[in-house]
Amino acid sequence: MKRFLVFSFVVLTAFTQLFGGNPERAGQAGATQLLINTWGRSSGFNGINIGSTYGIESIMNNPAGLATTKRTELVFGHTRYLVGTDININSFGFSQSMKKAGVIGIYVSAFDLGDFIRTTEDNPEGELGNFSPTFMNLGISFAKQFTDHIYVGATIKVVHESIFDAGANGVAFDAGVQYRTNLGEDSVHTDRLKLGISLRNIGSTMQYGGDGLTFRTNRADDFTSLSARPTESFEMPSVLSMGLSYDFFLGAQHRLTPLFAFIANSFSHDQLGVGMEYGFSKYLMLRYSFLYEKDILDDDKRMTAWTGHGMGLTVEIPFKSGEGRTSTFGLDYSYRSTNPFSGTHVIGARIDL
Repeated sequence: MKRFLVFSFVVLTAFTQLFGGNPERAGQAGATQLLINTWGRSSGFNGINIGSTYGIESIMNNPAGLATTKRTELVFGHTRYLVGTDININSFGFSQSMKKAGVIGIYVSAFDLGDFIRTTEDNPEGELGNFSPTFMNLGISFAKQFTDHIYVGATIKVVHESIFDAGANGVAFDAGVQYRTNLGEDSVHTDRLKLGISLRNIGSTMQYGGDGLTFRTNRADDFTSLSARPTESFEMPSVLSMGLSYDFFLGAQHRLTPLFAFIANSFSHDQLGVGMEYGFSKYLMLRYSFLYEKDILDDDKRMTAWTGHGMGLTVEIPFKSGEGRTSTFGLDYSYRSTNPFSGTHVIGARIDL
């Protein structure tokens, strides 16, 4: 426990200058789709379950939680992002335990941004048809439980963006640690206290280039020259997060788990999150969260479309799989409120083999 707290303090101190909340830099980062939570369970928490996240969904906010995977897990998520914009996101994740060697996981998120009218300098009226941008994130993670209480994980992500005949690519790195302990005498329920810290989206700058940014110039000597003019490079939205949760058991089948988190953003306001989850046995979970940042309650000053509220529902259905093992099929739903637009909805399905 002491080592974890010392580690957390060192990380926070080292990145104080980099992560202090920088609202004046809002809009200067690219690849902000890395901040979109496309999983049905953790998005209902507004991503504040830094310490308690587990399974393949932990790749989003703390890859250390991937180490809790016992066997095999598959997850699918469909996101209706900022309803009214016609943006849809499909995500798939897979994790596999390698027993004492650790856990490996992969995920992919594909963004459907709809069709746009193609225009050029020579044809600004849009008579050239439509095009659809391609945005995709791919991640590979590894996590391992090092002691009875310490879990560590890391993720390498590849970011791809293309808009007709111009595109950009980047590579980002995530790392996280979780500390889980009982904090009290309870032989039935273990790991009730969970603390976590993660550092996400540390990576290369990105820059758009390609044929769409190549210009033809006709010179006076009848020669034609081509010049490539890539865009200015931009950074990814780095994030430092710390969170904790504690499980309160009310009898044999009822659980209440409060959650707290601090999120330091390098390109916007810092955030504080609180939440609560109710669990009935292992089959039903209800959750609510609120993610606060400066001026979020003021419609005139708020710097984001999010209004802070997140909520969700999980239903787990057990079934018998091979060799008589008990596996589960889960359904997840989450909603996050926005203004403008009509919120963001995520529907997810999972199979834990």
